[in-house]
Amino acid sequence: MNVKLKCVLLVDDDEAVNFINEMVLKRVDLAERIEIAENGMEAIRYLEDRLEKGAPPPELILLDINMPGLNGWEFLEKYRQLKARLQRAATIVMLTTSSNPDDRLRAARIEEVKGFISKPLTVEKMEEIVALHRGEN
Repeated sequence: MNVKLKCVLLVDDDEAVNFINEMVLKRVDLAERIEIAENGMEAIRYLEDRLEKGAPPPELILLDINMPGLNGWEFLEKYRQLKARLQRAATIVMLTTSSNPDDRLRAARIEEVKGFISKPLTVEKMEEIVALHRGEN
């Protein structure tokens, strides 16, 4: 892939899934840095910390739906509050095991969500995500 992002944020509570996702991202050489948050609140804290330090936010966020504490939907609500303070908004893609059509429809109605991809992450799915990030879909 000829795109190289500064940072990708993985938000998922499953350690094995994060390991696999990180391996796929490294294989496609997509990002200089890969950060992992194990739930929505940890991801919000990470973003707030970036803002406080004046550092750029991640360009891509891969977000799970079902997580303890702050789930993906709740993360998106809090993210909207931060978005006005971010230098630029990240491309957010839901990466989930949910096969519930209501989840897909709900995600489609949220401006910040650019895609809804089923796990597991693969190289082919990363190509689709990169196209979403570029605004090609």
